[in-house]
Amino acid sequence: MFNCIRGRKSSREKILDAAAELVSEIGSGRLTLDAVAERAGLSKGGLLYNFPTKDALLQGMIQRMIDEVTAEREALRSKLGGRNLEARLCVNAALKMRTGKMKEISNGMLAASSENPKLLEPVRQVLQEALEHLKTTSEDPDAALIAWLAVEGMCSLELHDISPFGDVDREKVVTAVNRLLDKGFAE
Repeated sequence: MFNCIRGRKSSREKILDAAAELVSEIGSGRLTLDAVAERAGLSKGGLLYNFPTKDALLQGMIQRMIDEVTAEREALRSKLGGRNLEARLCVNAALKMRTGKMKEISNGMLAASSENPKLLEPVRQVLQEALEHLKTTSEDPDAALIAWLAVEGMCSLELHDISPFGDVDREKVVTAVNRLLDKGFAE
């Protein structure tokens, strides 16, 4: 996932880290290439070599998020079991995106996409592929789709900072989703 040589981050990773920090602090609308270069400790030329435009930088950030979610899903694959494995992976990856640094970055990417909706095309493609995969690999496709939709809906409310769910209610939703994936719908 990260291009490191002898434990050091590549210029590209330094730039993406700096941009993520800045997006978290000031939002994507106020993000400038100069500020990113300064934060990354690189010349603007070094930044432009890796990302010739702000949109290219934002696309790089989105691709890194996709790559991190993919890596998270694969790391969870060996830990999770039971019915509807692919749905469990999608649900857990979506929940992970709403925590810690990833939450701040995804919030910034939402703002960036409002300026340029085309930036989210890779995300749309990944979600479409996930949906098709869920339909074809789940033992209970209806339960898998409803569980995934419930978590994505809850995460969307959180992303827009309008969620009525507190921590206790959120945990109840996650528990109910896992129960649905385990047992399916009650007859």
